[in-house]
Amino acid sequence: MIVLRNLSKIFVLEGHRKTVLDSVNAVFPSKVSVALLGRNGAGKSTLLKMISGAMDVSGGEILTDGQISFPVGYAGSFHPDLTGAQNTRFVARIYGVDTDALIAYVEDFAELGQSFHLPVRSYSSGMRSRLAFGVSMGINFDTYLIDEVTAVGDAAFKKKSRLVFQERMKSSGALFVSHSLGQVKEMCQAGAVLEDGQLHYYDDVRDAIAHHLRNLNA
Repeated sequence: MIVLRNLSKIFVLEGHRKTVLDSVNAVFPSKVSVALLGRNGAGKSTLLKMISGAMDVSGGEILTDGQISFPVGYAGSFHPDLTGAQNTRFVARIYGVDTDALIAYVEDFAELGQSFHLPVRSYSSGMRSRLAFGVSMGINFDTYLIDEVTAVGDAAFKKKSRLVFQERMKSSGALFVSHSLGQVKEMCQAGAVLEDGQLHYYDDVRDAIAHHLRNLNA
């Protein structure tokens, strides 16, 4: 479970304040895949980073009772001068999982070939996303933070990503950011819409999609 309590996030850029989250209160239940919907720039990725601990909050607090993944798709998840294999080994040590087993899993899943042993700074954005998704899915988290990653790759890789994600969702939850509403319907049970600093949670993802579409058409 993840609880947002009076959560605020404010950015100050060149003297201008932008409020991304304005005293938000919400509960994301355990073992539920929740779609996080909103316009570009609404703050979806910012919220994922704060929940993971990668970004500080401006006010309020985030409470959790399980292990949460790093935000998959966030470029800052990996050190650019380390290889894909070295980054995987580092993550395994952080989370206390079997290093060799995780490296073997990611090398097979991400399909990076020899690039797995090259510095991450040489990767395309798609390659980084495949590495991040493989590392995340290779660890049993209570909640996965997913940001558009399953859209990466050819049709076969997308299918493989969906299948492994669905398998993890049998025992875990997720916060899932995607602009593909078809993918959201397929992979999420509930939904939350972020708009103008406010978050609206829906137990049925179809209600969240309807709210999101109303915002887009307004």
